This record gives sequence, C-alpha cells and structure tokens, in this order.
Amino acid sequence: MFTIENARRLIAEMIIIDKLSFKFVENEGFRRHVEETLILVEPKFVIPSRTTIARDILGIYASLRKQLRDIFMEEGYKVSLTTDTQNINYMVLTEHFIDRKWKLHKRIISFSQIENHRGETIGKEVEKCLKQWGIYRVLTLTVDNASSNDTTIAYLKKRFKHGFMLNGDFLHIRYCAHILNLIIYDGLKDVNDTLIRIRSVVRFVRSSPARLAKFKKCIEEENISSKSMLCLDVQTIWNSTYLLLDAIEKLEKTFERLEDCDTIYMNEESKPTTKDWEIASFFTKFL
Repeated sequence: MFTIENARRLIAEMIIIDKLSFKFVENEGFRRHVEETLILVEPKFVIPSRTTIARDILGIYASLRKQLRDIFMEEGYKVSLTTDTQNINYMVLTEHFIDRKWKLHKRIISFSQIENHRGETIGKEVEKCLKQWGIYRVLTLTVDNASSNDTTIAYLKKRFKHGFMLNGDFLHIRYCAHILNLIIYDGLKDVNDTLIRIRSVVRFVRSSPARLAKFKKCIEEENISSKSMLCLDVQTIWNSTYLLLDAIEKLEKTFERLEDCDTIYMNEESKPTTKDWEIASFFTKFL
C-alpha cells in the first residue's frame, strides 16, 4: 500500500544502500522522475530536501539501533569484538554474534574519534560503547599486535570482571592478518633494493601529467591490454606492495619504450635492472 511515509523511507534507504550523497534528492533528474511518478499517485507528496533526507536517515539509524540494543538486552547474546584505530585517531568497534537460528551477524557499533592511541584511552572508549549498547557478555576481543592493546585488554578485564568468559583468560585474540603482514614485510627486506628502484620508476612516471600521458601512449604502442595502472604501495601493508608489483610486471615493456623516447629518463643507478624485473615477477606470484 502506498503511503507518503513509506515513499520517504524508500528514498532514504536508496541513499543508504547506494551510498549516494544527501544532495542527490535535489538533482534535476531525480526530481523529474519523482514528479512524473510518485506525485501523480499522491499529489500531496513533497520531494524531500537534503536536510530532510538526512533527518530521515538518522531516524532509520536510531530505530535499527534500538532494535539491536533491545535484542542484546533481552536475549543476552555473547559477542566477539574486533577493533582497530587509524592514524588519524578514529576507532572502529565491530561485534560478531550468532543468533538463536545459528545465523552469524556482524555489526559496526561504533566509529568514533579518540584523543590518542594509548591503551587506556581505547579501553575506556570500548567500555563506554559496550555500556551504551547493553553488552555485558563478551567472548573475545581481536586486536593487532600494538603494545598499547595489552593495556586495553588489562583495563577491560578490570572493568568487566564478571562479563568475560572464563575470567577473560582467552579474551585477547591477536589479529592474524597483522601477524601475516609483519612476516611478509620482514621477508621483503631481502629485496628492498629492488623495491626502492621500482618505487622510484613509478614516482618518475607519476611526477607530472605530461609524463604520465606519455607513459599511457607507450602502453597503447605496445598493445598492452592490461587495465592496471601505476600506484605506489603503503610500505607497511604487504598486499599494497603486491598490487604495485602486479601492475608494474605487466607494464615492463612500456618502461623500456618510455626510456627510448624520454630524453630525461632516470639514471642507471635509479632505474630497475633486468634482475629487478625478474624478482618482481617472482614475488608477484609469491605474494
């Protein structure tokens, strides 16, 4: 059954699901569509502004938040938590739980700014969030290997003495992907000189729009069909180094052509050698 309330909610859900900006509802095409469909059905329907749609979305969030909190208060599910803190002091807290029908759920319950990366600060933020959600039965907390997280765990054990299974002896779970990253990062030190030269040639190509345009022309002349484009890696995240090597390996002949047509190409010491290309190919498969 059509109602103005349902129509407004569907528009808000569309914004959420498709990750559209609030101002999408003020776009000419969208407004024309609504005027020729919804308003014909219900002349009293008013196309919401970006402010109104933002308010509607907050209303949906508040409703779903209350539903989820009521579930925890009434059902008392045990949850497992994961948390991470970014360099710009934002912390995300995610809960995982299995419902009565044995269905696994994952919900982000907090994305907040914190003062610093100290363990006690993180612990206090987690504590506040758990109390706000009415969560008092925690199985595990998965974090990376930062030493500050030991302090976080100690703080939470002190504050939730009776809320953790087995007195919290198995609360602290170390983030396996972070451990894997440290292992691979340590292994990549053996080819550090190769990686330095490869990063240098990528920086050279991306140093100006004109040079990047010339590089793209070389790709066309070599009839290379790969859609991979050059990007520098984050040196502490191994999978970004993989993406760098994977892209550059497919474009090796392009660099050779660029060297022939660019009069100020890199000096011999800085550019990748034949051995570097072989190492890049090998480590791409390895990573």
